Amino acid sequence: MTRRTRKRLVFVLVVLGVFAAFVFINNSSWLYGAPGGPPVLLAHRGLAQGYSREGLTGDTCTAARMLPPEHPYLENTIASMRAAFGFGADAVELDIHPTTDGRFAVFHDWTVDCRTQGHGVTREHSLGELQALDIGYGYTADGGRTYPFRGTGVGLMPSLDQVLDSFPGRRFLLNVKSNDPAEGALLADTLAALPPDRLELLAAYGGDRPIAVLRERLPAVRSMSRASIKECFIRYAALGWTGHVPESCRRSVLLVPSNVAPWLWGWPHLFVARMQAAGSPVFLIGPWGGGFSEGIDDPALIADLVADGYAGGIETDRIDRLGPGLRQLGGPG
Repeated sequence: MTRRTRKRLVFVLVVLGVFAAFVFINNSSWLYGAPGGPPVLLAHRGLAQGYSREGLTGDTCTAARMLPPEHPYLENTIASMRAAFGFGADAVELDIHPTTDGRFAVFHDWTVDCRTQGHGVTREHSLGELQALDIGYGYTADGGRTYPFRGTGVGLMPSLDQVLDSFPGRRFLLNVKSNDPAEGALLADTLAALPPDRLELLAAYGGDRPIAVLRERLPAVRSMSRASIKECFIRYAALGWTGHVPESCRRSVLLVPSNVAPWLWGWPHLFVARMQAAGSPVFLIGPWGGGFSEGIDDPALIADLVADGYAGGIETDRIDRLGPGLRQLGGPG
């Protein structure tokens, strides 16, 4: 190796070293430090009945595989949301469907056949028809021998208006269940009637087409779709080491699988701070796999993260377990 070649090699190594040091320092959550404060808890569907997830598909009737009840609440109801807030939730995720009379019903399933005594596509009913159904009708934990909630759920399916009126100062994440752009337009019209301070407490996610319409019509509302979060993660992976937050990550809401999170530049504290500065709250969810991601229900799974001062969000399917468990770990409350 000639002297000239050695000098070039040393120069290249120095440049690479400086670059590596810049990337490390610019994305070191350890150097950034914990911001302090408890994590923000997002209760999925309020407080719901558990169900077996073995062999779960998009068409599975989860009410028919309910686990033995541990509490009296049914998902997406006013009572379950009130209970969730009581257990320490800072926000509630709920599911919405448009109705034939231009309202939004709060209900998870695409059809009413699984949980109720009714039949047909949820969005093809009026709000009055939906609220006359018994939403506890189909729940069974023993293969259909008994139905412990049958007869208790009549009139418990709320409208979106009823939820917002019942919890005026609370945060909600609205799940748009379709890919119909008309639903995005209807949601934009519905939310546009709210005062700015109420609008600031709401966010939405769902199909690419309705969320695109909502984002265009009502950019003040934080929103996310499968396409937008995919673009956000790809662009952040490419450019996030510089500290740049892509436009697709801004004014959004980021549901981050726990097996993806460690690969994000600056995770956890610096990443959360960057996204919050861009108007996008971050919620850690269970690991991504096969199209389904669960919430985080066991406090032990995030004990180290909470002890390290994590102040981002955590989504859970069992706020009744996670909320009290985190309080014992020195978390919220």
